[in-house]
Amino acid sequence: MGAYGVGIGWRQEIAGYLATLPGLRFVEVIAESLPGPGGSAPPELMELCDRGVAVVPHGMRLNLGGAEPLEPGRVAHLAHCASLVGAPLCSEHIAFVRAGGTEAGHLLPLPRSWDAVHTIVDNARRTMAELPVPLALEPIAALLEWPDDELTEAQFLTEIIERTEAGLLLDIANVYANARNRGEDPLALLDALPLERVAYVHIAGGSVREDGLYHDTHTDPTPPEVLELITALCERCDPPALMLERDGHYPPSDELTAELDAIADAAGRPRITVGATPTAALA
Repeated sequence: MGAYGVGIGWRQEIAGYLATLPGLRFVEVIAESLPGPGGSAPPELMELCDRGVAVVPHGMRLNLGGAEPLEPGRVAHLAHCASLVGAPLCSEHIAFVRAGGTEAGHLLPLPRSWDAVHTIVDNARRTMAELPVPLALEPIAALLEWPDDELTEAQFLTEIIERTEAGLLLDIANVYANARNRGEDPLALLDALPLERVAYVHIAGGSVREDGLYHDTHTDPTPPEVLELITALCERCDPPALMLERDGHYPPSDELTAELDAIADAAGRPRITVGATPTAALA
């Protein structure tokens, strides 16, 4: 997806703004926000499809890391979403979200164990067999570590990506968050990952909590440290497609425009805002 340049997560709250971006080549949409068969997708999203903007469905609730069997209806919905928007690929998380019928409401980290590797690999393969397009897997930001991990984060992710032959949805903000919270060098983590398998990249802002941990909020501006990691990533592999995640506390459009431009500049990619006339607000 490298040719798609810089994109942004499609959200209804900023749909009008996204329509003003003349260089926009791709967006990502939360799969669970799209309708099932017979339903109508948001017209603003379908207008982007008609413009030739690629739309990537991003799943949140498959529970690939759960020990329980995958729910066929959720896999079928992700496949439907891919067909609905003519997606080039889909993505989901290396995480678990439910157990014993209880929904966590969050993406929760897995223990970095061989058992967890086998679970993710089996579930991802089952999902991939039902999808009409390739699947990319995203490691999450974790505010806690399981005790007695058997693998490093990089080893854990590499085993999963190699065994599934899935793409890697690399969240560069999560690389920063996880390394910072463990007191490690984010460049060392970046260098240990299978960058040749990167399908596309997530970028987001965060903030430091009172306990000193960095929280990947998706509601704060992208910090300079993450922009520097984007540059480092693009020096290490062919520049991938890069996507800004914003999920609330949307700033005025000129601030969001500046953030998108900063991401493009950090990656050495063309700005998607060239020729756009920002409105006073995003609503």
